[in-house]
Amino acid sequence: MEAWLLRRWYGGVAPGPVLRLLSRLYDRLSSRRRQRAAAAAASPGVPVLVVGNLVAGGAGKTPLAIALGRELARRGWSAGIVSRGHGRRGNGPLRVEAGMSPALCGDEPLLIAERTGLPVFVDRDRLAAARAAVAAGCDLVIADDGLQHLRLARDIEIEVVDGERRYGNGLLLPAGPLREPAGRRVDFRVVNGGTAGEGEVPMRLQPGAARALDGSSERPLSAFAGQRVHAVAGIGHPQRFFAALRGAGLEPLEHPFPDHHVFHPEELRFDPPLPLLMTEKDAVKCRGLGLDDAWAVPVEAKLPEAFYDAVAARLASTDSRYGRT
Repeated sequence: MEAWLLRRWYGGVAPGPVLRLLSRLYDRLSSRRRQRAAAAAASPGVPVLVVGNLVAGGAGKTPLAIALGRELARRGWSAGIVSRGHGRRGNGPLRVEAGMSPALCGDEPLLIAERTGLPVFVDRDRLAAARAAVAAGCDLVIADDGLQHLRLARDIEIEVVDGERRYGNGLLLPAGPLREPAGRRVDFRVVNGGTAGEGEVPMRLQPGAARALDGSSERPLSAFAGQRVHAVAGIGHPQRFFAALRGAGLEPLEHPFPDHHVFHPEELRFDPPLPLLMTEKDAVKCRGLGLDDAWAVPVEAKLPEAFYDAVAARLASTDSRYGRT
């Protein structure tokens, strides 16, 4: 079903009349929901910065949230990060700790907590998660994937766009990939890969050294150059990871999985036996599976310094609203 939809969203296959009818119904229902949620929006009492996208699937939100959390903490903010925790067991509030089972907190929140060292809270209700962050001493909340969660009032909205796929056929779900109409107003539009247009912020994801899943060693990607490797990606756009490996001179045998996939050892024992490289998001779910010669490939979001300056200036403009001096 996923592949069938993707061909219609991004592959040039026209969606049929049933999908278009469902798209119009989705538009009406989601518009009403957004109006109700916006009318009931509440603030946790500190500035809120939301990172999200308008399309279903991944675009690079989590690497950007990590980069923003680190940079704003460096600039003096006590930032906390909140997320729904997609795919986790339970919906109640939880503070994420390094080494926690991703089944309890979700793969992305665990990755964020381990990469940033910042307080990370998950809750189906992002407002409740934000209030928990404030209670823990945070004076700034960064919401990872929260553009459509309008119950949480926000001061800054940042949309992340896949620079290669953009908005696909430009239609709303399920006829197209859009959760909301393209072009809706946001404060910053960050373009991951491809070519950023006028008024957009360019971002690229730079792969780092591969790290053994058992934590025993680290190798530069160049050490795998010219070799065939098994490449696993259970993210919104697996081809982005495979392309990054090819760009580093590797020869990946591609193994795409659905976003947030829960892995089992037998799924990852490939023939012939070769080094197995995967995204960090997948690696946090695979560390206890007893895999041999398995490596996580971290990525760093690279953005212009002027972008961080503009975000910091926008946050500074909220000082009088929240009593920050």
